[in-house]
Amino acid sequence: MKYKIVSDSAADLLAIDQAPFASVPLHIIIGSREFIDDETVDLAQMEEALSAHKGRSSTACPGVDDWLRAFGDADAVFCVTITSALSGSYNSAMSARQQYEERYPGRLVHVIDSLSAGPEMVLIVERLQELVLSGATPEIIRTEITDYTRHTRLLFSLETLRNLANNGRVSPAAAKLAGILGIRVVGQASDQGELAMLNKCRGEQCVLSSLLKYMKELGYQGGKVRISHNGNGKMAAALAAQIRALFPNPDIRIYAARALCSYYAEKGGILVGLEC
Repeated sequence: MKYKIVSDSAADLLAIDQAPFASVPLHIIIGSREFIDDETVDLAQMEEALSAHKGRSSTACPGVDDWLRAFGDADAVFCVTITSALSGSYNSAMSARQQYEERYPGRLVHVIDSLSAGPEMVLIVERLQELVLSGATPEIIRTEITDYTRHTRLLFSLETLRNLANNGRVSPAAAKLAGILGIRVVGQASDQGELAMLNKCRGEQCVLSSLLKYMKELGYQGGKVRISHNGNGKMAAALAAQIRALFPNPDIRIYAARALCSYYAEKGGILVGLEC
C-alpha cells in the first residue's frame, strides 16, 4: 500500500526523511502583493512589505485542487491542517478528501484538524512518519494518531498581535495591550483550536518562567519539544536550556518559522509544541 503524509504550510515543513510527504502552501496577502508559503518564498521581502504596509493584511487557505495535487496517487493519505478556528484549510482538505475517495474507490484520506499550528503540527507529522515507517495498517495509524493528538499542546509568546487582530483572531484591545511598554502575551491553543491568553509578561525571564510553568501544568515530563521563532533564536535557545535543566534528556528542536507562522507570530514571537 502506498502511503503519503500531507500538511499545509502552517506545519513549517517542506520535506521529511524517508516517508512520502507534500506541503500545501497557504498565501499571505499584503496590499497588492501575495506571498506563497512554499520553498520560493522570500521571508525578508514579506517582512519588509508588512512593515511598510499601513492597511490590513490577510491570509488565504489552499484550494481543493491544491490538496488533490498533493494527494497524488497514494492509496492512503494522512493530512494535517492548521486549526479550523483560524483558517478554512481544514474544510478545503475535507472537500478534497470527498472528491478523492469518490474518484478512486478503495483509497482513503484521513484529515486531521490539528486545532493548532506550527510546532504542534510538526509533532503530529513526526508521529505519522513513525507510524508509516513501522508498517502499521491505515486503521491502526488512524487510531494511534487520534490518540497522540490528545497528548500534544501548543504554547506561544508574542510581542505583537497586530496581524491576528487584523484578521479578527483576537480583539483590538488585546492587540493594543501587547504593544505597550514591552508587554508580551503568553498563551496557548485551546481545546477548540482558538487562541487563549494566559498571562501578560514584561521581560524575558517572566516569559520563560511562564512558559515553563504552563508546560508543567499541561503535563510535560520530558518528551518532545519543538520550538519555532520569528527572529528570536536567543529566547528559543534560553527556553531550551531551562527545559534541559529541569528534565532529563528532552528531545528539543529549534527552527525559524516559515511564512505563515512568521506572519501570525510576528517579529520576536516564539511557538512551543510539546508532548504531555
